[in-house]
Amino acid sequence: MKKMKLMTLGMCLALVVSCQTKQGTGALIGTGGGAVLGAIIGKIAGNTAVGAAIGGAVGAGAGAIIGKKMDKVAAEAAKIQNAKVEEVTDANGLKAVKVTFDSGILFATSKAELNQASKNELAKFSQVLKNNADCYVDIYGHTDSTGNDGINIPLSNNRAQSVVNYLKSCGVSAGQFQNVTGKGSSEPVASNETAAGRTQNRRVEVFMYASPQMVEAANNGTLK
Repeated sequence: MKKMKLMTLGMCLALVVSCQTKQGTGALIGTGGGAVLGAIIGKIAGNTAVGAAIGGAVGAGAGAIIGKKMDKVAAEAAKIQNAKVEEVTDANGLKAVKVTFDSGILFATSKAELNQASKNELAKFSQVLKNNADCYVDIYGHTDSTGNDGINIPLSNNRAQSVVNYLKSCGVSAGQFQNVTGKGSSEPVASNETAAGRTQNRRVEVFMYASPQMVEAANNGTLK
């Protein structure tokens, strides 16, 4: 009986170790320094497949280097107030960073003009982008379900574009921005049945991910 219990315990421990190893190295190519990022974001957002597949193999070593780079990006972005930082993966299976700005803070209801407080925060965030010029950036605007697509899609697109325009005015290179899109109310993160839920759904999301130049540098071992 004792022998059987010991065997069972051993199998359980092996299973735990196996799961941890798979989560740490297989689920995401660029997992280097993940413990630090986890302390910042609190959870993993999942695979969003942002960006476009660049083609060509990315070695595990290069993926780990990019992962460490993105840990630094996330740590820097996490210093910005009124922004939520999460870890995601891009279309190439590499670690990327998602920064969500609450549109309730960024915009007045049904408006796409940035208020001064939002400009102050985005000015600080622009420095993160400038410090990491080898990151590509996608920006998506979202609304709650109030109104119809004829209103919400243009509004969400205008909000995303307002953020891009202001970041450019702060000196961020236009070449970093790849996809700037308004998604209307099609991707809620909370219930639209409550005021609190609708506030969460009115948001702008910024994704920072590896550019082909960053991938090349990682493959060459020159990425810092």
